[in-house]
Amino acid sequence: MRVAIGGIHTECSTYSPLLQVAGDFTRTEGQALLDMAGVGQEWHGVEAVPIFHDRSIPGGPVSPEVFAAQCDEFCARLRAALPLDGVLLIMHGAYFVPGIDDPEGDFVRAVREVVGPQAIISSAWDLHGQITETIVRTVDAFAAYRTAPHVDQPQTRARAARMLLEALRGGPRPMVVRRAIPLLVSGEMSSTFVEPCQSLYASLPGYDARPGISDANLMIGYVWADSPRATAAAVVTCTEREAGEAAADEIAAAYWARRDELRPDMYSAPLDTLLDGLSGPTILADSGDNPTAGAVGDRADVLEALLARGWCETSAKRAMIVGIAAPRAVADLRRDGTGLTVGGELGGGGPRVTLRPDSVRFARETAIVTCGGITLVLTEKRRPFHDLADFAALDLDPLAADLLVVKSGYLSPDLRQLSMRQVMALTEGAVSQDLTGLENAHRPRPTWPFKSFDFI
Repeated sequence: MRVAIGGIHTECSTYSPLLQVAGDFTRTEGQALLDMAGVGQEWHGVEAVPIFHDRSIPGGPVSPEVFAAQCDEFCARLRAALPLDGVLLIMHGAYFVPGIDDPEGDFVRAVREVVGPQAIISSAWDLHGQITETIVRTVDAFAAYRTAPHVDQPQTRARAARMLLEALRGGPRPMVVRRAIPLLVSGEMSSTFVEPCQSLYASLPGYDARPGISDANLMIGYVWADSPRATAAAVVTCTEREAGEAAADEIAAAYWARRDELRPDMYSAPLDTLLDGLSGPTILADSGDNPTAGAVGDRADVLEALLARGWCETSAKRAMIVGIAAPRAVADLRRDGTGLTVGGELGGGGPRVTLRPDSVRFARETAIVTCGGITLVLTEKRRPFHDLADFAALDLDPLAADLLVVKSGYLSPDLRQLSMRQVMALTEGAVSQDLTGLENAHRPRPTWPFKSFDFI
């Protein structure tokens, strides 16, 4: 038996001015892709054929030309690999491509046309994906993350692979059912570290144990895409349709019933409120400009606010801001380190801030600037700082700061473990947490918490 492996993976904010292009994607193929998919002893008797997996840091819409090229190349490689008994797709679900209503639906349908109706297609997804009827009618099996922040990617791919291998080895052919839930919130409001999603997701393995159920999922959806496919959903892989539909109805009803409990997983307030109330060492998440949710990552709102409070004139209080995407500012510093202007370089908006550094050093495509009590990390490319290894690589100690500012929403497990107070600033940007203030022209009506008049 032969199984192809690959997929496409990103998140796209329709409020971002940046169009994702080919250079934004990192391609995994060959043995590295087999390792990503977890191909090991349990695959005995099955030949795994790596196609490719394209992934980017979340951002704005994907260029139609890039998406078309990805689809065309993936299908061309699939044709070259025929005959195939199955496909393992590693996906996200939150592509947005101008002029295309359902990019991932088109992608999986194109895969189906190549491999034919008899091949088994199993798939792994991010729980922030937008899952359509086209997707669930096209794939045979579906598994999604059950943690947010995500720490179960390998386990999710293993669940999808298990369903694929079981079907190929003579088990009943699975099917997928979906129940849309007219509810959209941010990942920060649906963290599995806190209630209600902690217990909602903990209940999903119990559905898996029911007769006729293979894999039960709750899709939060992606709130920053103003799209007709933007919705939460219960998605269940089953071998008995009636059992799958009953499970999907229960999962959807349980999520809907607890919607009023959905709120950020840490104390959240406007930026000025948080800065005025600082007490002890604090991690502050600049949520509206979080690049791992699709924002630009170039805004200087927090820097401007700290300068206004005199942090650049004193070393008594130490702030570390990591990192602002500012390729022009980094280039200027390399030429002349005596001054810089930062903020909004890539189109994300916000203030332009000018300051004169006390010192500048360069490491790993970044400029580390000090100005009084502020250490500022400027990056040549959009990127997050979520892992402690990111700080160590720049010889930075986050615990040395009284205030650590990261462009993030909910904090990564690495940052959560730091012995610092943790707060989220409700800042502006392409992934603003002010959901009811977002432009809403295309989402399904009604969708909680958006009011019907917001769509007029």
